[in-house]
Amino acid sequence: MIAGLTLSFSPFIPWAVIAVFAALALLIAIMNIAARLRGAWFRALALALFVAALTNPSLSNEDRETLPNVVAVVVDTSASQVLGERTAQTAAIREALDARLKGLSATEVRMVEAGASPGDTDGTALFGALSNALADVPPERVGGAIFITDGLVHDIPAKAEALGFSAPVHALVTGKPGERDRRIALVEAPRFGIVGRSQTVRLRVIDSGPGMPATATIVVRRDGEEIARQSVPVNEPAALDIPITHGGPNIVEMTVDPVEGELTALNNKAVLPIEGIRDKLRVLLVSGEPHAGERTWRNLLKADANVELVHFTILRPPQKQDGTPINELSLIAFPVRQLFDEKIDEFDLIILDRYAQQGILPFAYFENIAAYVRKGGAVLVASGPDYASEESVWYTPLADILPAEPTGSILEEPYRVGIAESGKRHPVTRGLPGAGTEPPGWSEWFRLVEARQRSGTTVMQGPDTKPLLILDKQGEGRVALMLSDHAWLWARGYGGGGPHVDLLRRLSHWLMKEPDLEEEALRAVARNGDLVVERQTMADTIEPIVVTDPTGATSTATMTQAAPGLWRGALKTGQVGLWRVSDGKLTTLVNVGPANPREFQDVISTTERLSQLVQATGGAAVRADPQAGIAIPRLALVSDGGPYAGEGWMGLRKASVTVVKGIGVVQLFAGLLGLALLLGALSAMWAREGR
Repeated sequence: MIAGLTLSFSPFIPWAVIAVFAALALLIAIMNIAARLRGAWFRALALALFVAALTNPSLSNEDRETLPNVVAVVVDTSASQVLGERTAQTAAIREALDARLKGLSATEVRMVEAGASPGDTDGTALFGALSNALADVPPERVGGAIFITDGLVHDIPAKAEALGFSAPVHALVTGKPGERDRRIALVEAPRFGIVGRSQTVRLRVIDSGPGMPATATIVVRRDGEEIARQSVPVNEPAALDIPITHGGPNIVEMTVDPVEGELTALNNKAVLPIEGIRDKLRVLLVSGEPHAGERTWRNLLKADANVELVHFTILRPPQKQDGTPINELSLIAFPVRQLFDEKIDEFDLIILDRYAQQGILPFAYFENIAAYVRKGGAVLVASGPDYASEESVWYTPLADILPAEPTGSILEEPYRVGIAESGKRHPVTRGLPGAGTEPPGWSEWFRLVEARQRSGTTVMQGPDTKPLLILDKQGEGRVALMLSDHAWLWARGYGGGGPHVDLLRRLSHWLMKEPDLEEEALRAVARNGDLVVERQTMADTIEPIVVTDPTGATSTATMTQAAPGLWRGALKTGQVGLWRVSDGKLTTLVNVGPANPREFQDVISTTERLSQLVQATGGAAVRADPQAGIAIPRLALVSDGGPYAGEGWMGLRKASVTVVKGIGVVQLFAGLLGLALLLGALSAMWAREGR
């Protein structure tokens, strides 16, 4: 406790008026003294006391208490602190530092644990925790801050002024000199790639520490399958070509062989998800004759910015003889050789819209189309009466890949399009708008080509469960057969219309192998701390889904049916890294957290990162390991302006902040005391003058 007297004034009248009275009193006193009047000095004293009484003086006595310094100790608990012996070092430093701090007088210690999980893209954050710990402390009370860390901190302020206080910052660094580690650093990591082409990934294998080899072997895996193995020089840029084989995420995993004695193998791996996107999808639409539904296909495909459409309509077959001279014809010749021989493999989808044999395509070109499908192409036959006629494409080599044989009959009556049982599970037709009722609330169609199904899956049906839309796979490719040409009724809005856009777009994208429309698929995605697993199947049940975390531990995901043919499940992800999901037949990979956590990009302990900041505050960054005989420096309280670090010691600022605990006030001219002073002065004056 500190006590002190303070004189203060609370005048009864304005200071200007008091000044006038004081001037008059001084003048009178000077005149009296100059005239050598008896009692002049007592008169001057009386006048002075009168003027002083007008100022209402008082004496206050304050009792003050000195507040303790506040020292923050931030303990790094990030993932890199578990490497080597750092956990034990941190515990020993913390224990020794706590004992030293307890020996300091008038010091309040605030110890906080901070850091980041490996999934934190910002790495280790300690200075944010320091700000929170001292948020309620005035800057003048802060005695300093001490960090117990391996030095791998990623939120270091650029300037000491950003700390918000003027006190030393010290760092006690764990780890050992001469640590060894190997890691992969991505230099150029593309996020997107064109399907069918290769993307170049540039990286460096960085070796830190003594006695490291000159080369390293990198193993490259895509979606869990090894695709390359390459020897590269360490600490030098290297390039890898990654083929992008499919749309959607291509999980590329690059692993480098470990070295003896390195801190961790977690950063010997880099994971890069490359989103496979298709270049312009090339679609060939061949309309056998002008009809009402022709524009429906054209408008749909032209509206898709990712589709490059080539459209031909057969207006004049060779057998048409109307006497028009050849030199007066303005029609474009149908380039059958270029389309169906030379450039057929350049198309992603061929649509035969009401196309019949008209002597334009020789059988050899139909054989080319069938071979094109088996090699991975796609064909959609949107049929009408042509399919039931003698000129049907069924009577060509194309029949080898078509899923249904025409009976020759055509149903001409109104009917409601229905979703087949298989169609309720198939991604092309499941959940179509308006399909929730039976039959669906769509407008009627009036034509159906009857056919005998011999392969594939019927997803839409007409009256009496007759097949309407059949999907099939042949070799590496796909085939779809639409047994009606009345989809245009939905496009025109007849009778309320129907989901023609959804249906035809899904159908064309399924044919072009869009991953989201696969009928047998296993997908996984990391979302809000959960691993969400989705299994699409045409079967009634699914096999158990086994999930393998980055450490190799396995668990079984609990799946529930979300829709016909669609099962979903979720489980908590406690590990960051590459997870594997499998049901025994299908396997998928998903990366949880950032592909390459910042926390493990560099794990060699260091005093260099913090040195600039701590030196700017007058502090020091030193290694400490009480277990190995490297004791922490002794602590001392230092007054403002003094050095805060030296050989074997660290200083903390000694703040001199006090708080008032009580105040006693004595009014000098109030009550009997003031009356006694004034009467005493007057009595002394009269006594002297009357002598």
